[in-house]
Amino acid sequence: MRLLTRRALLGAALASVPMVTGAFAQARTTADWLATPTPAPLRLTLPAPTGPRPLGTVSSHLIDRTRVDPWTASRRARELMIQIWYPARAAHGHPPVPWMSPGGVTVFEREQRIPPGVLTLPTTHAHLAAPVDPGRRGRPVVLYSPGLRSDRSLGTVLIEELVSHGYLVVAIDHTYDADQVEFPGGRVETFAVTGAIDDALIAKALVVRTADTRFVLDRLTALNAGRGALAGAFDLSRVGMFGHSLGGATAAAALRADRRLRAGANLDGSLLAPLTAGTDRPFLLFGSDPGPGPEDPSWDRFWESQRGWKRELALTGSTHTSFTDLETLLPQAAPTLGLTPDQVTQAIGPLAPHRAIQAQRAYLRAFFDLHLRHRDTPLLHGPSSRCPEVRFLR
Repeated sequence: MRLLTRRALLGAALASVPMVTGAFAQARTTADWLATPTPAPLRLTLPAPTGPRPLGTVSSHLIDRTRVDPWTASRRARELMIQIWYPARAAHGHPPVPWMSPGGVTVFEREQRIPPGVLTLPTTHAHLAAPVDPGRRGRPVVLYSPGLRSDRSLGTVLIEELVSHGYLVVAIDHTYDADQVEFPGGRVETFAVTGAIDDALIAKALVVRTADTRFVLDRLTALNAGRGALAGAFDLSRVGMFGHSLGGATAAAALRADRRLRAGANLDGSLLAPLTAGTDRPFLLFGSDPGPGPEDPSWDRFWESQRGWKRELALTGSTHTSFTDLETLLPQAAPTLGLTPDQVTQAIGPLAPHRAIQAQRAYLRAFFDLHLRHRDTPLLHGPSSRCPEVRFLR
């Protein structure tokens, strides 16, 4: 099943087993690092979004006091972090925001066995608390859910693209099934799911994540009606959701559970029953090649029962990892980490990273433009010379 991310992705690509701690730096041992003179840290970068709008962002700590945390019962309330990305009126005087929080970086480096100071993780194109541009009647809203044992930072490349073209995107960290989540004050909660990652555990995770998503929608409604800086910025009559891996399955589950969601997209994630029954609202399946379609009958079952608008696309020359920011970050980091070109290709596929990112950005935006803005585009009608790497499966 295509439901895992960061560790499983890189572990599967760079080792013979699917779960390897420190796979990001698998090619070099700690002794190698200590024996090598330390150069200046390599600064990783993210590709700039293509839209005309400057980006602002803020993070918010949410507490759902109606739920005991389902993964850690000692927590008497379910706590989440979300990051709200939005078109800004201006960015001057507002600092750019790092790709990952400081506490998250510490966990990331430790888990991936990357010595501090070897890499400098990227800075995003968004500016902290820049003044929001709400548009004429609020912005269409898109939620983002990452994969299992991942976090919201891994979707930044796609999130920034949508925001630069006028969407307001809310990225959700699902605490305890995420690799790490940093809360205000520097408290970091790490992965706390125990037991085998089987269908029963995934089913539980989907129930938890669906409740998380509905709670976030409730909080956005309150935020939009309040008096804060983002009041009135959300057009909650136009809400969609996408996710990668287990996050894509979460989008399908949340769409079935909550009619406030108008459209959903699954980036290379397996589906469990009853999600395979589909919905009456638009849904996009966008997979790697070969991806869930050929090897995972859950996509076939979903397609047969989906009653709303539907498309199934495959990105030629990609892998499961390609639908995350690792598509651009891993090739940059490879020489410093001692990864060979073959290892990089095994991790993200032979398709050039800039082509993979261009195709994902184009089709995801076209999907939400059609179903949240009623702007049709030829991209969704059939194969396009603009993105020849994208195959229409059905």
